[in-house]
Amino acid sequence: MNEHAFRSAAADAADRLADHWRSLAACELPVVPPGPPGTTLGVLPETAPERGEDLTDILDDTWRTIVPQLVHWQHPNFLGYFPAGNSPASVLAELVTAGLGVQGMMWSTSPAATELEQRVCDWLARALGLPARFTHASGRGGGVIQDSASSAALAAVAAALDRASGGRWREHGTEGRLRVYCTDQANHSVRKVVRVAGVGAPVLVPTVPGTHSMDPAALAGRLDADRAAGLVPAAVVATVGTTATCAIDPVPRIGAVCRDRGVWLHVDAAYAGSAALCPELRVADAEPDLADSYAVNAHKWMRTGIPCDILWVADRGELTGALGATSSYLRNDATDSGQVVDFKDWQLPLGRPMRALKLWYVLRAHGLEGLREVIRHDIRLAGLLASLVEREPGFRLVAHRLGLVVLRAETDEMTREVTRRLTGRPGVLCTPAVVDGRPVLRAALGSAYADETTVRRVWDTVRACAPPSP
Repeated sequence: MNEHAFRSAAADAADRLADHWRSLAACELPVVPPGPPGTTLGVLPETAPERGEDLTDILDDTWRTIVPQLVHWQHPNFLGYFPAGNSPASVLAELVTAGLGVQGMMWSTSPAATELEQRVCDWLARALGLPARFTHASGRGGGVIQDSASSAALAAVAAALDRASGGRWREHGTEGRLRVYCTDQANHSVRKVVRVAGVGAPVLVPTVPGTHSMDPAALAGRLDADRAAGLVPAAVVATVGTTATCAIDPVPRIGAVCRDRGVWLHVDAAYAGSAALCPELRVADAEPDLADSYAVNAHKWMRTGIPCDILWVADRGELTGALGATSSYLRNDATDSGQVVDFKDWQLPLGRPMRALKLWYVLRAHGLEGLREVIRHDIRLAGLLASLVEREPGFRLVAHRLGLVVLRAETDEMTREVTRRLTGRPGVLCTPAVVDGRPVLRAALGSAYADETTVRRVWDTVRACAPPSP
């Protein structure tokens, strides 16, 4: 490909993206695509082209064939799941990262990529008010950018299993004795992580009635009972911002239980952890002073495109002891000196792209105060939606925390009917869940294009889906 073709295609792509963002902001596109399953497959050739095609034609096909069948996560009326934020700064960084095309598995393979990641992870740790021991500057801990909270939890659980087994896990696995604990409110990925790590299923700890948060006393009792039975409690996964209700497990009290029993505490703060950028939103129950590891998804609430999760550990040696491996072709003087960080030993894969450039661009383009305003803005909109729910006859507010609003209709059947009817409306997306055995509807604010008009429009749509009261 010649230089002129790339310049022209890149400029064309930027223009198309800018027009796409403008269309989203104006709600000119549906949130959910209209086509049935197989729509895109039906128009894609079954075999790859033998000869190369013009990039302009490929861009045309992207907007003709692919974009119309996407769920538009940046749409102001997208209130499903949790946000998947983005911004021009993040998109620009993705282009530069892809263009540079470096492999940052070790310091020696791209020194600037490694050192940039160390620095931005420290920036963010300080901005979130995390303990100093989670920083690279401390000399013992540090942060690493993972692709997701799932990968972060897997790395943390691996380190916990290794520590609890005295290193035997690396050769002998869990031997049927190691255990990991969480509540039934933890993200489903925790169950997958525990299964992949060879433990099987996590031990579910009861929650305090009415809170959906882990009961520290129940945790202590279960850990002690399991140890007395000859089992080995290895890790507890606490959640800051559960998916169903944004509940917060009491991290300091859980941490005390784990510290006293030598059990690893991993804090999954994928969504709500970002709120700590705002000092007024920090809550005592989320303080990870006694945690061994802590993870936040910057790609949820920091205008950073997916994937970008930051995992911090208090002791990097425990993480690299579990995941580190060195072959002859990876040996180099920098690694042997012990003076550098090799992020291949902080994650499951060997290879890794230059992950930090995207977060660096976003932090510099928005500044911490800009990101704080993003969070405050979304929380204000969620507050408006919650107030509309509370004032509406026939609806009940189930939970409201940060940018999440959870609601239901008068009866379970009416809630299911609202959900069914809303699914047929391509202009709005909320997601269902079950809370205390009852169906609910979740709405999570997070689009850069959402405003008060968005909230009122979405609420009018939800109300219109409600069947008459019995």
